[in-house]
Amino acid sequence: MLVTEPKPLDEVLQATEGDGTLFLLGCGGCPVGAETGGEGKLAALKASFEEKGKRVSGVMLVDFLCNKALVGSRFQAPGRAEQVKRAERVVVVSCGVGVQAAAAMVKKPVAPALNTISVNATQGLWPSSERCSLCGDCLLAYTGGICPINTCSKSLVNGTCGGTNDGKCEVSPEKDCGWYLIYKRLEDLGRLEDLRRLNEPRDHAKMDIPDAMRHGIYWALEAARKEES
Repeated sequence: MLVTEPKPLDEVLQATEGDGTLFLLGCGGCPVGAETGGEGKLAALKASFEEKGKRVSGVMLVDFLCNKALVGSRFQAPGRAEQVKRAERVVVVSCGVGVQAAAAMVKKPVAPALNTISVNATQGLWPSSERCSLCGDCLLAYTGGICPINTCSKSLVNGTCGGTNDGKCEVSPEKDCGWYLIYKRLEDLGRLEDLRRLNEPRDHAKMDIPDAMRHGIYWALEAARKEES
């Protein structure tokens, strides 16, 4: 199971600056199990946004956001499509996979409300190509919902290297350049100004397991089994 933790509200507000109306989308899978998602968390986030002057056009919880076919069908549900259309951005409460899947299924900028962290365990399975590197500092709000850590062979966070050629990667010439894909997505969304943002160098320490979780239920269960054996 992927484990997520909420981004600071100020960070999410910064990512949605200039967006007056938001649509909130939550995953009913891993974030619920990690107690960082679910209907209660979505309601609390909606209230926080409204306190800060944001309008929320709608709230939707989908069982598994990593299933793009399911997400696409829910976006087109009667009444829901109009809510999404009114929103200037979709805020997604899920792991990085869910954020990317949602971004692929709706022509709106997205913003993650959570960071995904490692628990040194096996990730779940999903029927799509999106991947999450569990970096603990999700940048998908500024890259059109396409992860530069995974799509760029060098995991660059501030644009393409000098080796890209005709939209292909110099490391793997048969592979599309990740930042070329990001550029095309941002161009399609009318958000090329997001490329002007200078992202901080990656803090790899954020990929480590938080101390609080080392002594939490995820490791307590494992320790209990060892004591019984």
